[in-house]
Amino acid sequence: LKRALAAGAAWLARNAESINALNVFPVPDGDTGTNMALTMQAAVGQVADSPSHSAAEIAGGISHGALMGARGNSGVICSQIWRGFADGIAGKERITARDFADALAAATATAYRAVLKPVEGTILTVVREMGEGAKAAASTLNSYSYVLAEAAKAARLSVARTPTLLDKLRDAGVVDAGGQGLFVLMDGIRRYAEGEDVDVIEVEEATGPLAGADPQGIHVEHGEYGYCTNFLLVGEGWDFDEVRARIASFGDSAVIVGDERLVKVHIHTETPGTVLNYATALGSLRQISIANMQDQHEDFLQMHGQGGAGDASAVHTAAAGMHASGRDAGANVAQTHIAVLAVASGPGLVQVFRSMGATAIIEGGQTMNPSTEELLKAIEKAPQNEVILLPNNGNIIMAARQTPRLTKKRVAVVHTETIPQGMAALIALNYGGTLEDNVEAMQEAASQVETGEITRAVRDAKVDGIVVKSGDIIGLHNNALVTTGADRDEVAWELLGRMGAANRELITVYWGCDIAQGDAEAFRDRISERYPNAEVELVTGGQPFYDYIISAE
Repeated sequence: LKRALAAGAAWLARNAESINALNVFPVPDGDTGTNMALTMQAAVGQVADSPSHSAAEIAGGISHGALMGARGNSGVICSQIWRGFADGIAGKERITARDFADALAAATATAYRAVLKPVEGTILTVVREMGEGAKAAASTLNSYSYVLAEAAKAARLSVARTPTLLDKLRDAGVVDAGGQGLFVLMDGIRRYAEGEDVDVIEVEEATGPLAGADPQGIHVEHGEYGYCTNFLLVGEGWDFDEVRARIASFGDSAVIVGDERLVKVHIHTETPGTVLNYATALGSLRQISIANMQDQHEDFLQMHGQGGAGDASAVHTAAAGMHASGRDAGANVAQTHIAVLAVASGPGLVQVFRSMGATAIIEGGQTMNPSTEELLKAIEKAPQNEVILLPNNGNIIMAARQTPRLTKKRVAVVHTETIPQGMAALIALNYGGTLEDNVEAMQEAASQVETGEITRAVRDAKVDGIVVKSGDIIGLHNNALVTTGADRDEVAWELLGRMGAANRELITVYWGCDIAQGDAEAFRDRISERYPNAEVELVTGGQPFYDYIISAE
């Protein structure tokens, strides 16, 4: 069971790039494949050194590892599938193909419960129909070869049908990315069972449990340690396949996704400097993170049993600063009984959240969704026993919602789906109020903010009736694509109109890492001329992918 799941995880990682490309919005931030691959890598890492040969205990370890390593909505749902699977074979030392099929079918209910408003045409439909296919096959023949083949077939057909169930998939010309990821995972398991040459993540037998191990800190593939190296490469003019192959040759556990202008890299290597030197010759690097896995492993062994793990470098303690209301944020953070943790990406945005009084910043956002475990470690590091999480991204909310049951602290999640919503929520924090009152006030404040985002399309698409051409400027209003064109200002005027800018008192523009300061200042001035009754502020955001994030309050 361990080796089969490792094979599925490896096959998923190999196909992560093609899954990422199945993004409904034609923006350069598709990360479903990466999220699911890293989630499954964490799951496999959890049981890699398990001394137990009980199928039930292995499935339980997979479930726990997937939960702790879950990234994005797709990763969380994937973790819940394995939780349901583990429940389905509870108490069993060995499982037959029929047991496997029954457990897959049982996983459906758990996955559906994980989603507040289940939608058909998604990964939920695929897991349900895959389980039904597996059960039907098992009732005919209790054979792994047959059951896995029929399960994979059912998943593939279900994925192909997803555009008929969701108009947005049909209009975008894609199938559901999460469903495709689940099919690829099951197909990898099938390939392993049939003896195909799948690049299996090697599972070494070892003595001594490693329950709760950091999924990025335990090197599963070859039983050695090195440096977990992550970064974004931005530029143009390279051959992506050639770059991916070259970077992959420097190490292993590689998850490398992107295109001819942007490459996201996760790799375990003994020589991170060699990787970075190669990448810097191609373009500029951002969001560089290097963790010594040997040190992490030794630290873990010393603290075993004391809680979760994660990349400590991803969590930044808040510096003292002035809260938007004029209070000294640093002093109040030290005195308050409530910690506020915010997720943000980009040095400017990180600094703004710090200065507004956030207790700590968890670096993440588009294409770099923090895992449940990373969120949990930030919660445990906070000195307060009551914690409010601001995910600031719709794809992080589900992972954040997993954390309250994993800690003894009182944790609440304010469902902020954008950076401006997170800013507004933080301003509404009352240091003397109760956790419940603050959550209510902060959620209300977040709902009053209009968010606009301006970026560039990376492919042709049709979204909500709007035809988009690759290279066009596109505008998103509260996460919905509403306008497109060749001229950024024209897109901005349409977007601001949708945001009701003429009736707003404050317009804040956060400019991204690819925009020059002079251009940003000129853009701010044009907005001020167009909306003279509003105060227009320009803030360095430094965020990737989005030229401008605009808040209207």
